Amino acid sequence: MNKFISGLSKSFKVITIGKSVRNESIKSITFGNGPTRILMWSQMHGNESTTTKAVIDLLNYLQHETVNALEIAKECTLKIIPILNPDGARDYTRVNAKGIDLNRDAQELTQPESRILKKEYDSFHPDFCFNLHDQRTIFNVGKTNKPATVSFLAPAFDVERNNSPSRKLSMQLIAAMNSKLKELIPGQVGRYDDGFNANCVGDAFQMRETPTILFEAGHYHEDYEREKTREFIFHALLKGINTIILNEIENYTIEQYLAIPENGKQFVDILIKNPMDTNEVLKSTSSVQYKEVLKDGKIVFSPTKHIFETTPLEIFGHKILNLEVKEDIEWLENNKILKLLD
Repeated sequence: MNKFISGLSKSFKVITIGKSVRNESIKSITFGNGPTRILMWSQMHGNESTTTKAVIDLLNYLQHETVNALEIAKECTLKIIPILNPDGARDYTRVNAKGIDLNRDAQELTQPESRILKKEYDSFHPDFCFNLHDQRTIFNVGKTNKPATVSFLAPAFDVERNNSPSRKLSMQLIAAMNSKLKELIPGQVGRYDDGFNANCVGDAFQMRETPTILFEAGHYHEDYEREKTREFIFHALLKGINTIILNEIENYTIEQYLAIPENGKQFVDILIKNPMDTNEVLKSTSSVQYKEVLKDGKIVFSPTKHIFETTPLEIFGHKILNLEVKEDIEWLENNKILKLLD
């Protein structure tokens, strides 16, 4: 990432805005000099890197000086923090080097990374904030068997989850981005839970009347590296920016946002059917979920037996196998999963 940033053209202003717990540089990239200010940050959680890759795609797009890129530079100022939590990124952990979830530190600001983001917010005075994250493979759209490949949220600003002017703008902008994604991944966009937590950055910025959008990059069929998902996040980012600079937000409605189905939690990575065990559907399946582990500098998907906190009425699998099928048993054995079923 540092190598990529150093290779950006002179159209981008790159500065170090602070240091992490382990004294690693945290950088911001500024593009354009227009009146509308958009602040976005990625990898607040170190193991959520899909949106960082989408940010790279956006920066590459802006470097080409197309008519659209020049219009963006004229009409808005983008400030991007591509990796807010570099220590967590190196360790591939959600938390920072002190074991703190930065997205629960918006009020106390105990961590240097939290204070850096708050300082940038205060000095930049953004008109919009894009809060970029990844979500787990467990999420489906509504009650369907489609994965939530992208999810959005207009964060609440109070416990009652009322609508303020800034939250309404967040909803309308999400509706705009969803209009693009519906063309690319119909039925695979979800709405994230909007329970209020003042310690979350999105909620905190919404409390300060800044329209804030939570992006959640999720699973696409057989895309565990999330190379397809990064593409969809890029399209959402570009649609969001263009909607803002073209003053088209009012073309979209709160009702369109609310029509996006809420996320369910009905997916597992591997669903194993065992018809010989029992005729009761839920008892005749085993669920396996991958745990992402950093090993020798690479991410390894380690299978673990999954136990639901609350078992849904129906379980979906990104991969479905049957213990009555010889090839499926062999696959499970070769991937060291069969032993998990004992």
